[in-house]
Amino acid sequence: MEDLSITHYLTIPATELQAVYSRSGGPGGQNVNKVNSKATLIWDLNQTQALFPMALMRLKALAASRINDEGFLKIHCQVHREQSRNLQACRDLLRGLVLEAMKPVVVRKETKPSAGARRRRLSDKKLTGEKKQGRGQRWE
Repeated sequence: MEDLSITHYLTIPATELQAVYSRSGGPGGQNVNKVNSKATLIWDLNQTQALFPMALMRLKALAASRINDEGFLKIHCQVHREQSRNLQACRDLLRGLVLEAMKPVVVRKETKPSAGARRRRLSDKKLTGEKKQGRGQRWE
């Protein structure tokens, strides 16, 4: 297996990745019982030196359901009938996860409603109140 290039400055070395193949489930005829086409890509997040600590923390949060108790990130793919295409799909998914983890967190800045928005809200409230006041009859 070759190194996984994420960006021009980040590459996951092939020594940190492990590919395991097994039999796929689902329909496929007689061939599905003989061929190991399902690909599983395994990456030990506790031993990696490829990611910065903040990106690693975000990756662990993003892919929490794919990480087991030992800290291995496992990505499975059995969409295609060929090992190589399933492995490439796993590598593409891992690349997408790492790119998402590397994005900076955008903190929402609180803003106040504009004066016009406050005016419109209050006038709508007044109309709703008048509409409710007009409902029913008053017996006095």
